[in-house]
Amino acid sequence: MRNALLTFLLCSLYLSSYAQSNAKIELGTIEVINSKILDEERKIWVYIPDDNNDGIAFAKTKYPVVYLLDGDAHFYSVVGLIHQLSSVNGNTICPKMIVVGIPNTNRTRDLTPTKGTPHPFIDSAMIANSGGGEAFMEFMEKELIPHVEANYPTEPYRMLIGHSFGGLTAMNALVNHTDLFNSYVSLDPSMWWSDQQLLKEIKGAANDEKYKNKALFLGIANTMSEGMDTLSVQKDTTKGSEHIRSLLTLGKHLETHSNGLNFQQQYYPNDDHGSVPLIAEYDALRYIFKDYRLKMGHEDFLNPSADVVDRVKNHYLQLTETFGYEIKPAEQLVNQMAYQFLQIKQIDLAAQLFKMNVVNYPKSPNVYDSLGDFYVANNDKAKAIESFKKALDLKETEYTRDKLKELMKEGKK
Repeated sequence: MRNALLTFLLCSLYLSSYAQSNAKIELGTIEVINSKILDEERKIWVYIPDDNNDGIAFAKTKYPVVYLLDGDAHFYSVVGLIHQLSSVNGNTICPKMIVVGIPNTNRTRDLTPTKGTPHPFIDSAMIANSGGGEAFMEFMEKELIPHVEANYPTEPYRMLIGHSFGGLTAMNALVNHTDLFNSYVSLDPSMWWSDQQLLKEIKGAANDEKYKNKALFLGIANTMSEGMDTLSVQKDTTKGSEHIRSLLTLGKHLETHSNGLNFQQQYYPNDDHGSVPLIAEYDALRYIFKDYRLKMGHEDFLNPSADVVDRVKNHYLQLTETFGYEIKPAEQLVNQMAYQFLQIKQIDLAAQLFKMNVVNYPKSPNVYDSLGDFYVANNDKAKAIESFKKALDLKETEYTRDKLKELMKEGKK
């Protein structure tokens, strides 16, 4: 029975409930930015994680931001993946993140960094309309990002995701606007564009340290003609294989000239240019945040002397160093771990975790409410009353008020 209980507790660890306040399932909001740089109105689609767990008064949370090119095409899938990997079934594989989708108004103009050159597969009108990528990057740097950071609860960590021309833009941002984002996801990018101009720039760049602490995931689709493989296609010289040849060349170069770049490439033999984004987005999130999850095992719950608290602290100190901004142990995560230890009578570990949350989130009503529950469970009514009053000082909630009333009633008996 004890093992069955522990298995249930471990499987339910970190789970949280989400309630909809109305009859609609809302994924995000659409707003408009009046861009002076581009001389047009630009819509953005914005998703913010839902941390309103049944109305519990947690501390206000800030989030890393994903900037998503071709936003209307990939918004739903990226939001779904991030929600799945950061929240569903207790997952903490990646952090909860804000997603800013950027729909197109003039895709070829904005997502090509240079003017195109004559090519048998593109018409002259497309070439004439191309090359506005640097103005688009200026819009992102000077208008879009400042707007998002002024109006949404953001952490100083940004990821850029792009596919096809969007992937080309992501590579251009990495090379020529390196510090604008912390991580880059480039999905089957059009490195053939303009006679492989950006690829040649990357190959000819001097070895330096500008990519240190930056991450790039490169996803490559199978766009080869039937009968070819990744070896034979590199001997081909036709325009039809130029796209994948340029990507294989890029991947090979970055494998040996990463210059401190945290780089991963993945070839998808069963996916073409159109189908590759979904699976590659998933793999990119798994790779970039490969060390994000705090791993706990049965022994951590069974051993009263386990170094759980130190492991939690050290894990998040390492994440802070890796991602370049302070990452504290998530309030809800620590809160739920503390309750689990309390349930299986690991009192000392529960106390340390409840108190850790008080130190990390002193303005959260929840941490004092939870600490009050701990004191109630240990028959320390005076400290429980003090904790519940502190929670109510920060925010009046019915569930905390009811607990306090019950304790006060018992004290009069």
